[in-house]
Amino acid sequence: MWLECLERVSLSALVERPIMVIGERGTGKELIAERLHYLSPRWEKPFVKVNCGALSEDLLDSELFGHEAGAFTGATKRRQGRFEQADGGTLFLDEIATASLQVQEKLLRVVEYGQFQRLGGEDTITTDVRIVAATNVDLPARAADGRFRADLLDRLAFDVITLAPLRVRPEDIILLAEHFGQRIARELEGDFPGWSRTALEAMCQHNWPGNVRELRNAAERATFRAMAAQANGAPVGPVGISADLLDPFNSPWRPPRDLFTSPTPAPIAPAATQPAVAETRRSPAQPADGQPVDFNAVIAELEKRLIETALETCRGHQRKAADHLGLSYHQMRGLLRKYGYGREGAAGETNSSASGNEALTETE
Repeated sequence: MWLECLERVSLSALVERPIMVIGERGTGKELIAERLHYLSPRWEKPFVKVNCGALSEDLLDSELFGHEAGAFTGATKRRQGRFEQADGGTLFLDEIATASLQVQEKLLRVVEYGQFQRLGGEDTITTDVRIVAATNVDLPARAADGRFRADLLDRLAFDVITLAPLRVRPEDIILLAEHFGQRIARELEGDFPGWSRTALEAMCQHNWPGNVRELRNAAERATFRAMAAQANGAPVGPVGISADLLDPFNSPWRPPRDLFTSPTPAPIAPAATQPAVAETRRSPAQPADGQPVDFNAVIAELEKRLIETALETCRGHQRKAADHLGLSYHQMRGLLRKYGYGREGAAGETNSSASGNEALTETE
């Protein structure tokens, strides 16, 4: 299925017309856009990318078409837009569905006539750009309810390349998992021992809502953990994959039940029968009822509790504790320094020397 898609891309690349790429997140829409460019006659010219969903309407207008000095507050000089930068080449418009109707109107004129005006300018600029647009939403449905210009959709869709999600092409899962496992093993300067049969079956049965990007993370995570364990003396063998490796949020470690939610207050007894209660000790970050809240202190205490619990669960192994918290090793080290765990005499600081100081697991 994927090879058929690549063959279609190779054919469409030769015709210098706008192409629409449709697919779920993580299916490789940007890679397809790059292939369309580098297999086209424009391959020696610029390939420029714009994420329309990351910019507001005014910023996207300026990003695409440029602006003149004084066009808005802070515009001290003229700036070329992406259409001018991509002249002669290809412009990849990711998340095109998020563009406003005003920006869509200007895009329509560029696609139709190759002309536009900078924001705040009067001169008409001519450009020769091939557009590749991508989306993960139903654009015909948006055009039907008026949220996307139907005439722009018609002009962008000279050819529509639809990328199938990973869950409907299990034959690609094994090949991709093998590739990603070998790649991270090379980065770690080791040999990839291959996947166990149960791991391959689990990956083929997984739904992969994040598609190839999610598969890459899971395969690299499982390979790294296996190679780290082998470096610490575990038997060498095929790489397995457990539920928490397929889904890092499905970790065996669980935070305390009341960590993120406030407990339900107990009913207060009537004043006549309520016994005298000695004042309980409060945490500095836990104010009395009705008093102002120190937000930074609350967050700091929460972070320290998470760090201490993770370190205790992982027997002081900082890299494993970072994995449990969904952090990188360097993020974990930064938090340890922030709260003084890295200073001599501070509680919780261990270097896991007893478990083998292999460079694979503890090198910063």
